[in-house]
Amino acid sequence: MADQPTSLVRYTTDAGAEVAVLTFDHGPLNLFDQAMFDAVCANIADLTANPPRAVLLRAEGKVNSAGVDVHVFDGLSAQQGADLWRRLFDEIAHPLEALPCPVVYAAHGLTLTAAFEISLACDIIVASPKAKFGLVEIVVGLTPSMGGPQRLAERAGSGRAREFVMTGDLYDAATMKEWGVVNSIHDDVDASARTLVERLAAGPTVAHAATKKIVAAWRSGGVAHADEITADVSGALFETEDLKGAVKSFLANGPGKATYTGK
Repeated sequence: MADQPTSLVRYTTDAGAEVAVLTFDHGPLNLFDQAMFDAVCANIADLTANPPRAVLLRAEGKVNSAGVDVHVFDGLSAQQGADLWRRLFDEIAHPLEALPCPVVYAAHGLTLTAAFEISLACDIIVASPKAKFGLVEIVVGLTPSMGGPQRLAERAGSGRAREFVMTGDLYDAATMKEWGVVNSIHDDVDASARTLVERLAAGPTVAHAATKKIVAAWRSGGVAHADEITADVSGALFETEDLKGAVKSFLANGPGKATYTGK
């Protein structure tokens, strides 16, 4: 086990783009105990304060995570439980979704409860054929409360989300891809995820952030709300260095030749 339950490593790609890799490395099961939650909150605060151009979330060990250490829940009052969930929305799920860059989650093995809920707050989920997913909170009489049911419903439909949560069953990567939850499956998911993240990091980062804002508006208020904010969000891109340079490149050299600095 690493000294810290997580690590956050930043590096610059060959294309000159900064990527951040957040790794869960907390013993053989990568359980989310208080130390793990605190570390992930701190890592996401770091990313929020100084965003890279793309983020990869991954895990060391045989499993991505076997879920939450049940000691975290022992003896909580209703108010303490509500406070716990509010903190995890405020410091993990919501800021992760709000990062102004693409965020990819790589699931190489078993991905349960908190880890799966975190993956659902990412933009893209890639998986190994061996990965399995579950929201198994029913084993302690709980429902997933870090945003899992609603984000699963958004990707897979509300009927699938209710089945997934109420049965507490494990679902394989192929099923999750069929449901639209997992974007793609790769034998070497770590390498494939890094390739994808580096490709996204080399793209027009401000435009990617605008895409996230438009989709977020749709999520909260439907097509009408997304339409309402698109003009200003997209209009602002015309003053970015990346768009100006890419338009000139397209006109001079055709499509696909532009390079981006993220500005």
